[in-house]
Parts: sequence; C-alpha cells; structure tokens
Amino acid sequence: MADTGEIQDLTIGTIVLKWHPWVSWETVAKDARNSGGVSVPPDPGVYEVKHPNEETRLHIGKASDLRMRIKQGLVRGKVPHSTGKKLRENEDISRLLVRWAPTDRPAAAEEELHKRHVERFGRLLIYTQHT
Repeated sequence: MADTGEIQDLTIGTIVLKWHPWVSWETVAKDARNSGGVSVPPDPGVYEVKHPNEETRLHIGKASDLRMRIKQGLVRGKVPHSTGKKLRENEDISRLLVRWAPTDRPAAAEEELHKRHVERFGRLLIYTQHT
C-alpha cells in the first residue's frame, strides 16, 4: 500500500480590511507634505483601482509596503510595476480612483478579493490575468 503522506487541515482566520476612502490617482501622485497629496502608509496591505461610478475593479494588488508599491510603482512608475505601466498607457489616469487597506496578510487578502470579484462579475480584473 502506498504512503499518502500526512494530511493537514488548515483553518485560515478572518481578515478585516479597514479601507482608506477612494482618492484620485492624481492626489496619490502628489507629494503629501506640501502639494496637497495623500500619505500612504509604509505598511503591508492590499489596494484597488477603479473608474468612478463603477463597481468593477481595474486592478487589485498586494504590497509588503503600500507607499512604495502604490505611490512609486503603480502611480509614478519610478519602480517596476507592470500593471501600473499598463494603466498609465491605456487609461485616462485623471479619472482613476485608488484605495488601500493595511493588513499583515496581504497575499491571503488579495487572493480572497480576486475570488470575490470573479464570483460577482464572472471574470478576473481587466489588468489582472492571474491570482
């Protein structure tokens, strides 16, 4: 008889996301210290991008450092971010909204947000091809 190995049952706990209100892409791009921008925390977390008055998301991502990933990668393009590049090239960024939520479990939160988007809209996000 073949050994099937150990079986382990995992119970993943609840993740509560406290979302920052939606802000314009342009506000995120501005310096928060002196140009009327918004401060994004350097915490791990998840973030979303959408058009105003639409429920579908263009992108849902995870980050080990929200400030670096959103401000420097997604919005400003100063560090690599393939989705940010696609959004900047294909969308009217003056119309985009961004929000984020810190969590110590960004990968699990991103996976669940992708799953819920597929359940609600029947497909992955426009700028997300895998989860």
